[in-house]
Amino acid sequence: MKRILLLLILLSGFQLSAQKKADTKVWKQLFNGKNLNDWEVKIRGYALNDNFGNTFRVKDGKMAVSYDQYDKFDERFGHIFYKQKFSDYIIATEYRFVGDQAKEGPGWAIRNSGIMIHCQSPESMGKDQDFPISIEVQLLGGTGKGERSTCNLCTPGTNVVMDGKLFTPHCINSKSKTYNGDQWVRAEVLVLGDSLVRHFVNGEMVLEYTKPQIGGGNVSGEDPSLLQDGKLLKEGYISLQSESHPIEFRKVEILNLAGCMDPKALNYKSYFVKSDASQCKYAKKGKK
Repeated sequence: MKRILLLLILLSGFQLSAQKKADTKVWKQLFNGKNLNDWEVKIRGYALNDNFGNTFRVKDGKMAVSYDQYDKFDERFGHIFYKQKFSDYIIATEYRFVGDQAKEGPGWAIRNSGIMIHCQSPESMGKDQDFPISIEVQLLGGTGKGERSTCNLCTPGTNVVMDGKLFTPHCINSKSKTYNGDQWVRAEVLVLGDSLVRHFVNGEMVLEYTKPQIGGGNVSGEDPSLLQDGKLLKEGYISLQSESHPIEFRKVEILNLAGCMDPKALNYKSYFVKSDASQCKYAKKGKK
């Protein structure tokens, strides 16, 4: 009887340990704090990976977007793309705006940047293309005058569905509060393929929409064949913007929600929402 009780206790402990492991979220750091080796740069008017003016750089362990080598901004909008595509995930970054806007930067771009999700590939962008076809999670800093929300939605070459209807205006504000000064802000975006997208600011949901898809305007210099109106966006690249105001990112991380959903696998995670059986890893026979 004592032996059976001991076995039950051990089994219970093993099950709790396995469940804890399955529930533990594994965030992948996309930015290592040392270099930009896993990223590609595309700046309007320049070839892929011509990082004009050292716009994107690493400074004091942070990814910095800077314009100290620009004589003027001259509409040189830029984006830095992570090397891998994703479909179902949570992307998170901690950012802050610093310093002054580049000379002759557009008025709307003061303390303005963005996280671009479901992006076209950087290789497919035209040399003079301003923004990738994508969904933009617009990051805005307060100007010290009035309210200015962050984690808004903008749609370069895209549309979404809100409240059951196709939403075609270029931008819509979130319900976030205003963040003035140089304080750090954490932005998170839940992306579930072509079904659901939610924006969060410091843990609070501030915007929600569905069915991200190609359509509309607000992008120039693109390959027209890529603008397939109504095509749902199930996956894509992630990029961060340079829009004329210096910004720093001290963390860029992702929680992949696509993976092995077999509870018998060593790398099973209870929070996965999309199955990818090719990722499953199993213990070898004869080994514990």
